[in-house]
Amino acid sequence: MIFNTSKKRWYNWYVSLVAAACMVLYGYDASVFNACQNSKHWIAYFNTPDSYTLGLVNTSYNIGAIVAGFFFGGPISDRFGRRWGMGIGCFLTIIATFMQTFAPRHNLGVFIGGRVIIGLGQGIALTSGPIYIGELAPPEIRGKIMGFWQLFYSVGSFIAYWIAYATGKHVNTLGEWDWKTIVIFQMMVPTLIIALLPFIPESPRWYVQRGNQVENARASLLRIRDTAEEVEDELLVIREAIQYEKENAQTADYRALWTDKSVRKRMWIAFIINGGQQLTGQGSLNSYSSQIYKGIYKDAETINLINAINGTCGILFTLNAVWTVDRYGRKFLFIIGGIGMAVCMLAFASVGIATPNSYYKSGSTMKLTKEQPTGIALTFLLFLFIFFYKPTWGATTWIWTSEVFSMNVRAQAVGMCSQWQNVSNLVFNQFFPIFLAKCSFYTFYFFGGINCLLALFVLFIVPETRGIVLEEMDVLFGGVNHVEKGGAQMGIEDTHHIHAGDNEKLERGAQHNLGEIEEVVPARPVTAKSDSRV
Repeated sequence: MIFNTSKKRWYNWYVSLVAAACMVLYGYDASVFNACQNSKHWIAYFNTPDSYTLGLVNTSYNIGAIVAGFFFGGPISDRFGRRWGMGIGCFLTIIATFMQTFAPRHNLGVFIGGRVIIGLGQGIALTSGPIYIGELAPPEIRGKIMGFWQLFYSVGSFIAYWIAYATGKHVNTLGEWDWKTIVIFQMMVPTLIIALLPFIPESPRWYVQRGNQVENARASLLRIRDTAEEVEDELLVIREAIQYEKENAQTADYRALWTDKSVRKRMWIAFIINGGQQLTGQGSLNSYSSQIYKGIYKDAETINLINAINGTCGILFTLNAVWTVDRYGRKFLFIIGGIGMAVCMLAFASVGIATPNSYYKSGSTMKLTKEQPTGIALTFLLFLFIFFYKPTWGATTWIWTSEVFSMNVRAQAVGMCSQWQNVSNLVFNQFFPIFLAKCSFYTFYFFGGINCLLALFVLFIVPETRGIVLEEMDVLFGGVNHVEKGGAQMGIEDTHHIHAGDNEKLERGAQHNLGEIEEVVPARPVTAKSDSRV
């Protein structure tokens, strides 16, 4: 069942969706520059930038996001709280929006500076947002709620592309405001988030971590859990896990990312998954779909319409993650998505190469295009690619990354791993316009091969995390059980209080576990118990 009808469960969904709205910022920005490239007024306003400069403008966002994700997102989220992290990120996005909209004519440097600051803001917000959701959502619906995280990326793209389509219909009337309108609307969602943040609860796990604020943590849990028993059980498990992490110096701050073997394993797997997400082809399609479609269609209005329909379909396709991720598991979706995307990319390249080219004159240059039936077939293949990508490598990457790390390293690890997406984009998208210009449709064979490799990587390396409690995740990767160790330090004999799910869920999650899953107290739900040999 996707939805529990209790009042507090609905409120849990609401506060999670407020946090998920941070992803609208990312989706909107990824589509803004794409839309700007299709505006002749934007091109003239900034002196007709060449392919290299377009790559620089696009990757300037990635620079800010990488710096924030690696160095600021985690510390801000841990020091000031998850809500403050989201709020600071949204505030920086608003400032940067004004910089881009009102950049002086011919001064592309100010526009690029605005994109760097937007990257900083979103790097901070996108660190705190998924952590907040993961820490407040109960394990049985954590995947479903995180599915909306990727859905809101599609909502951002949807808004940006339809605004671009509307302004494109009135280019002569709007003049330079055809692209400025698209840019300035970027402040709408962050303003709404800032207005809502003071009224949602802070993460109970953060309260316990920062000064052992047990009463504040209890108050947060009482707002989102149905019974007092659930609250006390979960609160005790949180306290036990954090107690162990505080007592064990090896698990403190950034050191654990490199000194703890089980954390290191999670880090390199998460780096590959997040980097791979962008190398599936989706990152380049988001940023340069207008450039790609210019090789298929002649007029800008058609391209704007296709991008807008693409954004709409993205929302519908991402909804598939909501009902599949907790039913079939993360690993299944990764593999199916990788295979499906590979087939689409290989077919797209093959159709583009096998069909005859035609050319039309644009100004003084001849430009490549395709006949209408071929163009429709190529567009269909790109839409089919999105169908496979959105609920799998789109949504599931964020779900897996946000749930596998323990509390002591969660903010730092999620910030660094999620921003590895932007590291991949920074490197690859700097050269993609040149790659596309020189290799044309052959470019997409590269993406097909990458997707095949990603599916194989998940098949043999990545463990299933469905239905496992956050505090028990360490055992899955060969680490010690923080709950049991912390409970022992606190003098609590029976540490198995939490409603972690049934035996079947835990057994499925522990297929690849180096420890054991065993029932400790028959009268209570079971949790994962670490192998003493680890």
